[in-house]
Amino acid sequence: MFQSVLTEYSSRLNRVDLFQTSSNYTESQPASPLAVRMRPRDLSEVIGQQHLLGDGQPLRRLIEPEAGGAPSSVILWGPPGIGKTTLAYLIAHKESRRFVEISAVSAGVQQVRAHIEQARDALVVHGEQTVLFIDEVHRFSKSQQDALLPAVENGWVILVAATTENPSFSVIAPLLSRSLLLTLHPLSATDIRLLLERALSDERGFGGHVTITDEALDQIIRFAGADARRALTILEATASNGNRQLTIDDVERAVDVYSVRYDRDGDQHYDVVSAFIKSIRGSDVDAAIHYLARMLEAGEDPRFIARRLMISAAEDIGMADPAALQTATAAAQSVALVGMPEARIILAEAVVHLATAPKSNRAYLAINAAIADIRAGNIGPVPVHLRDQSVTASRVAAVSTGKDTDYIYPHDEVSGVAQQQYAPDELRDKRYYEPTTRGYESQITSRLQRINKILGK
Repeated sequence: MFQSVLTEYSSRLNRVDLFQTSSNYTESQPASPLAVRMRPRDLSEVIGQQHLLGDGQPLRRLIEPEAGGAPSSVILWGPPGIGKTTLAYLIAHKESRRFVEISAVSAGVQQVRAHIEQARDALVVHGEQTVLFIDEVHRFSKSQQDALLPAVENGWVILVAATTENPSFSVIAPLLSRSLLLTLHPLSATDIRLLLERALSDERGFGGHVTITDEALDQIIRFAGADARRALTILEATASNGNRQLTIDDVERAVDVYSVRYDRDGDQHYDVVSAFIKSIRGSDVDAAIHYLARMLEAGEDPRFIARRLMISAAEDIGMADPAALQTATAAAQSVALVGMPEARIILAEAVVHLATAPKSNRAYLAINAAIADIRAGNIGPVPVHLRDQSVTASRVAAVSTGKDTDYIYPHDEVSGVAQQQYAPDELRDKRYYEPTTRGYESQITSRLQRINKILGK
């Protein structure tokens, strides 16, 4: 619903008077959307990506040739709405370079070659360099990407290709080797806030004629995630009601989504997360899915949720179902690669697995008990036959007192278990891990009994 509302709103942008209020102040709707109007005009207005834009960094050298370095083609890899198109514009607008933009969704090989021919003519006849920006380059077929190779290799164009997918899998190797791969980082909540505040005060935006409550601003930031374009679109949709003071209710009405009262830095955050983990621990899959949805709808970082699932898999499920941690880890990796909204499906699958899995916290209790003994000073020397085989003063002393015994190699034993002491004398009979009879751990219980019998424990 949220995405469809934004799409519908975008199609109506030119028919809405964003600034009309109940007061005497009115201004006609600008021709272009807020996200376009607020596009940075130079590097000083770019938010984020400082790891690529600092002094001497590759993008700064490309955008500002006076900073040193020859122009090179680049592939910009990062999530949507973080400024890939903006950076391409800034590269093009330096030194009056020609700018040609192609969408990989609609362009064919013939169109690509036509643009390359025009770029070569412009370079030969007028000495004018062309920046060829290709959005979603991962959607290009191999033949389309092959068509770019001569232009990139001969310097007829400066290729700026943007992709949201890992170029190692989606871009052909010859094109990768001829381009500089730059990874763009997601924008932080602070970055998005700065962007929105600039739009409210800047003459290209609302020029200070519209204000917004902190609660409403926080909600837009949560809805937008790390997507700057989405944040500006939501702000513009919210302001279309004509109010000078925008509230969280205005945000709700604009995007047709109920705002879950959930402060990521407050009590609600901790209460919901606690209920989520306890529902998984209690094997109530429906309650766990409810709290998952509640966090996602409130704008919680899905990576945070994934990390909590990994902890839950290790702490509450443990060896009763070792595959649970594998599922949680795979979910965390997938969420980082995919992002929202599809990440919700991955997280839901992980939650279902963890909530319905047999539970055991015995590994968790075992390590805590062992740490408690260490902190209490219950350590003891390592048995002589387990020590490093190099001749040391301690080993010589042990041999001289007749305490040295040969280490028995377990693989040489029929059972694969050698009857010898492993723990220090002080902890010889100590039991830390006591498996349950639930799930896979029931198999460990019977096996551990046989092992301990051989070890004489």
